[in-house]
Formats: sequence, structure tokens, C-alpha cells
Amino acid sequence: MTDAADVRTRISARIAAEIGCRPAQVDAAVGLLDEGATVPFVARYRKEVTGGLDDTQLRKLDERLSYLRELEARRAAVLTSIDGQGKLTPELAAKIAGADTKAEIEDLYAPYKPKRRTKGEIAKEKGLEPLADALFTSRHLSPQEAAAAYINEQVPDIKAALDGARDILTERFAEHAELVGRLRHYMQDRAQLKATVVAGKEAAGEKFADYFDHRERWTNVPSHRALAMLRGRNEDVLSLELELDADDPAPVKPVERMIAETFSINIPAKLSAEGFLFDVCRWTWRVKLQLSLSLDLMNSMRERAEEEAIRVFADNLKDLLLAAPAGSRATMGLDPGIRTGVKVAVVDGTGKLLATSTVYPFQPRNDIQGAMAEIASLIRKHKVELIAIGNGTASRETDRMVAALLGDLPPPKPIKVVVSEAGASVYSASELAALEFPGLDVSLRGAVSIARRLQDPLAELVKIEPKSIGVGQYQHDVDQSRLAKALDAVVEDAVNAVGVDLNTASASLLARVSGLGASLAEAIVAHRDANGPFRNRKDITKVPRLGAKTFELAAGFLRIRDGDEPLDASSVHPEAYGLAKKIIAACGRDIRSLMGDTVTLKGLSPAAFVDDRFGLPTVRDILGELEKPGRDPRPEFKTASFAEGVEEISDLKPGMVLEGTVTNVAAFGAFVDIGVHQDGLVHVSQLADRFVKDPRDVVKAGDVVKVRVVEVDAKRKRIALSMRKDDGQGAQGGRPAGGGRTAGDNRDGQNNRRSSPPPQAGGGAMAAALAAALKRK
Repeated sequence: MTDAADVRTRISARIAAEIGCRPAQVDAAVGLLDEGATVPFVARYRKEVTGGLDDTQLRKLDERLSYLRELEARRAAVLTSIDGQGKLTPELAAKIAGADTKAEIEDLYAPYKPKRRTKGEIAKEKGLEPLADALFTSRHLSPQEAAAAYINEQVPDIKAALDGARDILTERFAEHAELVGRLRHYMQDRAQLKATVVAGKEAAGEKFADYFDHRERWTNVPSHRALAMLRGRNEDVLSLELELDADDPAPVKPVERMIAETFSINIPAKLSAEGFLFDVCRWTWRVKLQLSLSLDLMNSMRERAEEEAIRVFADNLKDLLLAAPAGSRATMGLDPGIRTGVKVAVVDGTGKLLATSTVYPFQPRNDIQGAMAEIASLIRKHKVELIAIGNGTASRETDRMVAALLGDLPPPKPIKVVVSEAGASVYSASELAALEFPGLDVSLRGAVSIARRLQDPLAELVKIEPKSIGVGQYQHDVDQSRLAKALDAVVEDAVNAVGVDLNTASASLLARVSGLGASLAEAIVAHRDANGPFRNRKDITKVPRLGAKTFELAAGFLRIRDGDEPLDASSVHPEAYGLAKKIIAACGRDIRSLMGDTVTLKGLSPAAFVDDRFGLPTVRDILGELEKPGRDPRPEFKTASFAEGVEEISDLKPGMVLEGTVTNVAAFGAFVDIGVHQDGLVHVSQLADRFVKDPRDVVKAGDVVKVRVVEVDAKRKRIALSMRKDDGQGAQGGRPAGGGRTAGDNRDGQNNRRSSPPPQAGGGAMAAALAAALKRK
């Protein structure tokens, strides 16, 4: 077996163990991915090849493949470097070959790694290495007497000689790979993370007050608290350090004993040189290993926290992208504002902009009558069926105005829905929005986006950089490259899970289709604009630069409604049309009449259609698609109803039961929009009348839930909610039920979900003015 083959075998075996499959499945998937196949394509259309690996397994495989290939490349580089020095022994080579992590490889490489001129190297240049060797091997020697023989022009006295010997031995001890590994594991198990406030920063860093005097085990620090404390340190508010065995009163600490035992140094010292050597052990820990291992652990904690934060963001983004679409209905988008007015946009069922306007129901104009008249006129003129109200500043006041208006309209009345406007302002000012609406004011583009995201959240949100959608925690503090890669994967999976209408999709949406990308997506739209709608999937091969391989990867995710080929409206891949038609022929029916006939299709035996090319997985997928052609995996559309009279945080009272929409799910709980301009937190202990390990097992972003108000802190803008049916006292995880959250228990470390005006601008005065105007009406 060649070295390269050995590496591939090792990687496949490790990934297989991690994702729960056979190495042969990993090999097959890696082969497809290396050839340029996408995860969505492999997951859906190459099940026979991979043995049925799903998209989650494939994403993990893809991620780990990159890491392990980097690990193997580093392993090879280290072996080459040591071998080039003539110092590679069979034993050392075996240890390096058996190392499972980059840290282990670096520990083994440390003694051989080219380094700057160290104190130990300087001591060796002064001829002190024989002294260090003598004191280490001949424990009966007197250090002072032995050192006296090394005094010269470069070594002026005994102390200088012993210091040099200590420096040599310290580096030798600190580069002992097995010892460093044991100490690292010991620290991981026993270290305490201690946070304290920097003197004089108490007021400026008030949001980190929960960490001004905080201590917990390193191994137990959750992602959100780790990132909160790291942010506090970066802002010079907190000081962080790792404490080890601080409460151990013994004169010899366990770590010092571990170093001594590794080099057979007795404690207490029995021979003359052993006292000196034990001092070297202490020096090694305090000067070398404690600092380096503490840095390792802090970096490890940060990486662990970032990984969890990225996972949370990705999960929330997936839920938001796959939220229920309201459908192809004429929709009005309202982007609420106070002094700048409420921006209005009406789009048709396909998202085409029909009309825009700006109304001023609030101060300083307070033209409620004029605003209601304008909105009513647009509703009648364009037969509006849905009204999407952005959830930013003045959303509740706008919602109340629309409710009053709808009360006076004859049926059928539009349905009003408050929707998240996260990222709408980013889209409005983007180059894409400028190209789409070159003559439209930036503020009105936001209203268009709000309307469209109610019709189809996925189609609209793909136009916004995922990081700007804002459903993560501490998203600006994590590795931006890793975050972007993870979020892009989520968007790709979501788009391809739903499928894309080839004749109506924007370039932004098409760009996320398997195998396409931005350039080809724009070329498809340009071809469509120039030549009219595509009549069948094969027509896209007429698009310049779209070759056979791209067609293979993309075709199954593209939909053509009412085209020349009925199967083009389904997720059946063109490569399997022959098999699909064989199934249809077996039923003796026309394809259009057979589609959706569950009874007939359920009566077929999938095994009867297996051939040399297509196995049971593909046959079953085709039968499922014929039963429900073009089915949308997203849930049914429904909305939350906010309570009347509950519009500001000051209106909340403990015990109130309200309906709201989950906006974000974190490791510590879920944020819920209950219509008061500030999300409330349902701590993980309050999500259910049972133990909840992962909040997403109970709720997802976009869910409509009923919550009970437990506690309100208006000053800090914190709202504690509960979804428990009991009194909520059975809190889990040692946390008081309904307790206030810490600086780490919020999205991106901020207390406010969205910027809000001062109370006098958007609170009682505005509500009173609106109420008075409605009364006059």
C-alpha cells in the first residue's frame, strides 16, 4: 500500500466512525465531491453510490475532510523536517503517525522545530550543556561544586552557570511530548476559568456585570458565556485567567509532581542535585508550560465556542429560510417609521412591484386619516390579499392602524402579518437592489423586500448576505471565513431542498442552485429575458458556458411548470426520466393523470423497477415524487396574533399569557417576539415540562408559540418568558426559573434586538395620538 493510499484509508476510517457509516461510503462520497459534485446533488441523486448518505452526513464529511487533509499534510511536513535533520527514529515516526490531532503532532515536533535563539541555546553556546547533563544523570553531585568548574569569561559565577543549566533543562522538560500531553489533559479536566473586572471599567462595562467576579470549570463553559467573556476581554473590561489547583494547600502542586515523576526526580529530594532539579521542574511549569498550555486552552475554548455559535446561527438560518411561504398572492409591504413615515410597496403574486407610497400617520404630521385612506386605496386598486408589516420601530402602532383600517373594509379582507425585517436595510442599500430598482428610493426598496419575504422567505432572503440576517449569537466575534462557509452551505441546502422555478427565479436564487453560481445564474436570466420562458429543462444547455456537467448537477433542482415535459415540474432528474416513464407505462396511464394518484402508485412494487443503473433508493424517490409532484418541504403558513393593548415593554405584567413568534434559538433558550419592540427570552429550563438538552428539539425560528411572562426588567430591557405548563419552578441546569439573562445570554451580546427610539418618540405619546385620531374617525 502506498503512502497516499494509507493516508486515504486513515481519513476514510476516521470520518466513517464520526458520521456513522462504512469507510467505503466515505470513499465513494469523497470521490464524487473531488470530481466537483455538490452536496445537494450527491445527497439526492447518488444514493446508490454513497449507500444513502444524507445531506447532514455529507456536510460533516466535507468539513472533516478538509481538516483531516490539513492534518495529514502537516504530519507529512513534520516527518520530512525531522528526517531532513537526521533525527527521525522508527519510534518517533510511529508516534507521529499515530497522533490524532494537530496539537499532538506539534508536541512531538517541538524539540525539532527550528526556533529563535533561546536562553537554552545561549547556555549551550557557553558550554553549559555538560553541566546540565551531569546534574540530571548524577543526582549525588553538589550543584554548586559542579558549577564552579564552568566559570569563565562568559560565565562569571556559580549562579550564572546554574541558571544556564536550568535554562537548558527547562527547554528539554518543556519539549517532552508525552508530559505536555498529560499536563494538557489534566488542565482540561481541572482548570477553572476566572473572570474579573478591570479596575475602573465597572460603569463602561456594565453589560458584562455578571462576569465581574466569575469562576467556572473550563470544561463546562458554554459557548455563549465563553464568547461573552472573550468579548469583555477584547473590550478591556474583563481580565481572564485559568486557575489550576488554586484550592490545593499542598506545598507541591500536582502539575509539579507530574513533571518530577516524568524525569524520576524524587520529592522530597533525597540526593544533592535533586533539589536543584525539582526547582527546574517548578521553573518549567511556571515559566514555560503554564503560559503555553493556558494559551492552548483559551484558544481551544474559543474554537469550541465559535463552532457552537456557528452551528446555532446555521440552524436558525435554516429554519428562517425554510419558513412557511404565504404564497403567490398580491401583497402590501409596510416598512414602519416615525418621522420619516411608513413606506408602502405593493407587489403582485410573482413579486413584481406595482405601486409605492409613503404615509405619515405618526408625529410630527399625525396624518392618520390620510395614511389609512392611501393604504385602503392601494388595497382596493391592486386587490391586496396580504399585508406584511416590518417588526422594527413603530411596528405595533402601524399594526394597530392597519387593524383599525381592516375593521372598516368589506370582505374579503387582507390578512395582516408582522414579519421580521432583519437584513431588509442591507438589501435596500445593496448593489443588487439598485440594479433591480434603479429609480426607487432606498427606503421604499425595504418595503418591497418586506412584502416579498412574506410571499416566499427563501426567494427574498437569498438576496441578503447570510451574516446580515442576524439570527446568530456573537456572529461578529467568530471566525468570519468559517461562518461564511457554514452559512453558504445552509443556503445552498435550503434552496435545493425546495427547488427553483426556472422561469421566475431571480439570479440571486438561481445562483444557489447546485452547480450554477452567480455568473451562470445571470446568463440564464439574460437568456430567459431575450428568448422567453424555458419550455423544458434541456433548453438551459443553450445558455452560453452551461455544459453537460453543470446540467447534470443543476437540472434536478430546477422546475418548469406547464412546460413540454410534465416531469420537469418534479424533482425527478432527467437522467432517470426513462425509469419514471417505465413506471408510468406499467400503470397504463397518462403521466398527468397518474401524478398524485397515491392509491395506484402505492400498489406498485419498487423492486420490480430496479435495474443495473438505478437501485431501490432512486425508484422509491421517483414513486414519492409522482405521488406528490413538486412538493414543498416547508410547513403550512400561519401567523401569530399579538395581544391588544400590549405594545411596549411597560405594558407587560408577570403572569400574562401571550402569543408570539420565535425569532432566534440559542444554546441557552429561545427569543420570542411578543410585539413590544424587544424580544423576550424563554430560557432552556422554561421551554417544556421536561428536561430539554437542545432548545431546537422544542422550537425553531419562525414557530408561533404561547408564552407566559415571568419577569420584566424594563431598565435593562429584559423579558423572561416561560412555555412551561406548570409554575416554572422546576428549572434545570441550576438556573432560577425566570431569572434574568447574563451578558452572554443574548444575541450578539446586545440587549436590544433592534434599535428603538426613546420612549417619548415611540411610546405613550404616539399611542395616545393614534387612539385620539381613531376616536375622531
